[in-house]
Amino acid sequence: MAAQAEREHLITPALPANRSGYGTVEDARDAMSKFVVNNVAGESGRKLPQYIAGLAASGGALAAGTFLGWTAPTDKPLTVEGEYGFPVSDEQFSWVGSISNLGAALMCFPIGYMMKLIGRKWSMLAMVLPLVLGWLLIIFAENVAMLMVGRFFLGVGGGAFCVAAPTYTAEIAQPSIRGTLGTFFQLMVTVGILFVYAVGAGVDVQVLSIICGVIPLVFGAIFFFMPESPYYFVEKGRYSEAASSLKWLRGAQYDENAEIEDLKQADEKVKAEAIPMLVAFRQKATVRALAISLGLMFFQQLSGINAVIFYNSAIFASANGGKEMSSASIIVGGIQVVATLLASVVVDKVGRRILLLVSDLMMAVSTILLAVYFQLKQDDPAKVDDLSWLAVLAVCLFIAMFSIGYGPVPWLMVGELFANNVKAFASPVAGVFNWLLAFLVTKVFTNLKDAMGEAGVFWLFSGISLLGTVFVFLVVPETKGKSLNDIQRILAGEKLNADEPAGLPEPRDERDERPAQVA
Repeated sequence: MAAQAEREHLITPALPANRSGYGTVEDARDAMSKFVVNNVAGESGRKLPQYIAGLAASGGALAAGTFLGWTAPTDKPLTVEGEYGFPVSDEQFSWVGSISNLGAALMCFPIGYMMKLIGRKWSMLAMVLPLVLGWLLIIFAENVAMLMVGRFFLGVGGGAFCVAAPTYTAEIAQPSIRGTLGTFFQLMVTVGILFVYAVGAGVDVQVLSIICGVIPLVFGAIFFFMPESPYYFVEKGRYSEAASSLKWLRGAQYDENAEIEDLKQADEKVKAEAIPMLVAFRQKATVRALAISLGLMFFQQLSGINAVIFYNSAIFASANGGKEMSSASIIVGGIQVVATLLASVVVDKVGRRILLLVSDLMMAVSTILLAVYFQLKQDDPAKVDDLSWLAVLAVCLFIAMFSIGYGPVPWLMVGELFANNVKAFASPVAGVFNWLLAFLVTKVFTNLKDAMGEAGVFWLFSGISLLGTVFVFLVVPETKGKSLNDIQRILAGEKLNADEPAGLPEPRDERDERPAQVA
């Protein structure tokens, strides 16, 4: 049953793509920005085609959001009401929900190779196949095994989109709108989750699954007509096709020659700076960046997000006099959408550490309130009759603070902490670790609840959140406004002078400053 919460794992992550010895997409964008930073005031070309291509690519995020949100409205119909005609126990449903995380973890490395081999566009179109196959298995499921295999395939396709779609969007967009296009992905994931909550409240499981299965087909039909990333063509030496792609994206009157030359330089830089994995992990800055990244992923997944999401329906029902509220999940989904939008606005203004500190501290406060609520309810249910509003407030506050801080910021910092020449293997390691933690927490939550009780689980999560706050305060550096070179110097233990230049030789792409939210 707790598996319904695994959707929180992705409010979407976008990992930097693995480029197998050639660096990462961030390498290209860092180099690209050198040209546009000096010419952004005179940036030419049409923006509308870029918005169209960006929105089309974000259709994959919508598809990912639907499979992430699917477990919430289907839990009770499958486990209690037996809607599919065969029994599904709570333990089996925990596998149905959590196994998609294993599918997503499996794709963290392969999708990078696919994007390098066949391109960003065709890699995303190829992911329509596992998504459709997964939904077909769920729609026509005759036993729990078919549900599990279907969910695994959905994880494969959805997890790949979380890497490929933001990469594609970052490569097709001009710097002046790259940040805006970068928010499309995370926003569409939360919209997809909210969509499933809303539709699932009014239809049965099979109809909901059919509707969800249509979405990747619509995505494929639309995205088929979008151009390939110009950087991919440059990487392959297909310069005429790169020019055609830029003409599509910037308009027929756009002079693409300067941008193609810059892309060539970026590609040469990526290849020149590539280093072996073993060499990379002997560097102090890389080791510290990996420790920080894995620590943030650990505290993100063990913050209590699964427990809070799992109990939101029960808490809302308690506030409604014991009656089930079909709108509970919809309210939570709406909070996620609004908070995600807010996060994309404030993260560049207030800084990463502040968001993480405030987010984790307030999540700890929220779970403490919930622990007290469930403890009182366990001792004497009559004691909480007048406190239901406080429990509902705690849930809403927790969801909002998670979505604005510990949801998106860890993924944002993964893109900022690693040097360009190690992101190819370091970033996917963080991604695999995160997805595996999501699987573990989702799978064992029911067993943990049975062993410790509801109050005990929330006391545990509040303690972990407080520990995470201390971790951020003592270990995590602020990266806002710092160049990639400055961040590497900080991680290596150097002190930056207050009057030192802000690292202009290595500007970062605007998208690296935006949250690609993966809870």
